[in-house]
Amino acid sequence: MKQLREILGYILGGVLFVGLMPTVMWLASGMPPIVHIGALRASITGLLMIGGLTLSIWTIVYMKRRGKGNPMDAFGHEVAPRTRHLMTGGPYRLSRNPMLTGTLTYLAGFIVWFRTWQAVLVWAIFFAIMFIQVLTEEHRLRKDFGEEYDAYCKRTRRF
Repeated sequence: MKQLREILGYILGGVLFVGLMPTVMWLASGMPPIVHIGALRASITGLLMIGGLTLSIWTIVYMKRRGKGNPMDAFGHEVAPRTRHLMTGGPYRLSRNPMLTGTLTYLAGFIVWFRTWQAVLVWAIFFAIMFIQVLTEEHRLRKDFGEEYDAYCKRTRRF
């Protein structure tokens, strides 16, 4: 049951962040054509999307292998098993929220691709919602890991 819940969590995350959010951005942008965007824009889009997805996937793999779980709560509800210790290595050396940073970078690729204010607005709303989630998660991490988490916060940026 635990493994099924974990798999469903990853599937749900993939559908939401990799599929649904770009679709919402595209729909909000008036469904612009998704081809013929020019070499420069296509290159920037590709770099942002591949870079963002790479960071997010690296984080998921690192969490699973090193942390034996997932530190994410969705607004106070455990989505997948939590890690047993504070993650500070791997992608967590770069950011306290590398998976979200990767997702935001991936979605920024769609802003470049669609080039509309509506895509920027959807990204900004998503960021605002996720920022509230990050603050909630930080509270829980501070409670779970205390001084170790405070020291980590001092040396590693949120994003």
